[in-house]
Amino acid sequence: MEAITIERGTAYALFVYDIALSINLDEAERLITTVTQRESLKHKRPAPPYFEYRPAPVRFTQEAESLSLGNYRSQTSVDLVLYDFGAVLVSYRIPLEGPFSHLFNLSEELYDNALLLSDSRLRVEQLVTIIQSALTKSEISDLVEDYVIFHIEALHPACSPEELCATHGQEIARILRAERQTLSTQEVQDALSHRLAFGLHDFIIVDWFAALMVDRQGDDVRSVLEFANVELLEMRYLDQRLDDALDRSYQVLSRRLWGPLQIRGSYRRDLRRVARLQADNAVLFEGVNNALKLLGDQYLARVYRQVSQRFHLAEWDASILRKLQTLESIYEKMADQAATHRMELLEWIIIILIAAEIFLSLVPSGIRH
Repeated sequence: MEAITIERGTAYALFVYDIALSINLDEAERLITTVTQRESLKHKRPAPPYFEYRPAPVRFTQEAESLSLGNYRSQTSVDLVLYDFGAVLVSYRIPLEGPFSHLFNLSEELYDNALLLSDSRLRVEQLVTIIQSALTKSEISDLVEDYVIFHIEALHPACSPEELCATHGQEIARILRAERQTLSTQEVQDALSHRLAFGLHDFIIVDWFAALMVDRQGDDVRSVLEFANVELLEMRYLDQRLDDALDRSYQVLSRRLWGPLQIRGSYRRDLRRVARLQADNAVLFEGVNNALKLLGDQYLARVYRQVSQRFHLAEWDASILRKLQTLESIYEKMADQAATHRMELLEWIIIILIAAEIFLSLVPSGIRH
């Protein structure tokens, strides 16, 4: 088995956070530009030729200290990308060079790396402080989605994906899963199952923790991987929000009403709260799913489908839609229950008025006066 060497490449360590219900990107861009007078942040709207973002996210490049990651070090800059539906992606770059087998040590180092996690969260907290007025319902979620992209621009000797997987499949699978022990044949096959090739020597293998991309350029493919991770984080966050919303809605639905004041006050507030939860979650779901369109490039569309399958995005979508429908059903039951109580109250009022009229008709007129 011939040894393979990385002549040139970069590993991207990604961390995705949710910081708000939505972000006014124009206002956020203005605030960051105003604060960073010394140009420690460079910003742009990334828009690869075949992407249509609505609206386009904003990318900021921030100066940073080089961090030690085993035998590797990160570059002295960090990219932060803001999406209008409330997500922030933090990306660290680690230059790659040397034996291909050394990627396993880096993969293991990047798995649940506490240093990068802490540094990325601190940067997000500082960013939230700067752009607070551009955020709607600001709150940094406890959830974080981390991912690694091994982007190799040149291998020596150059080889096709079939040759690389046939001769170094075990090694690649362990790199993609940061797994120290030797993997079974089934596990190796599963790790290598989601792969695509464009040219004879340009290909990508996608797994749940990391992706291996061999491509002389590949920025557009990397952007697809970045967005898929943002989408996964938002699906996880939205699923958690819906679970909390359903729990609160069940409690409200099962609560016994004790009097007319509660019908007019507490129950109406509960109805408005459930309706607001339903609307907020539906808006977030639509915002994430409609944020990116791939136009005219079938290869990028295939990459996105492969990543979606590996991340089970379709299953997340189905789960979220089911919970949104359940929340809608609960709201309808609560509205029906409130209407029923109002009708019962009106019936009692009518009965009391009729009884009072009958009583007054039986009382002698002299006593009434």
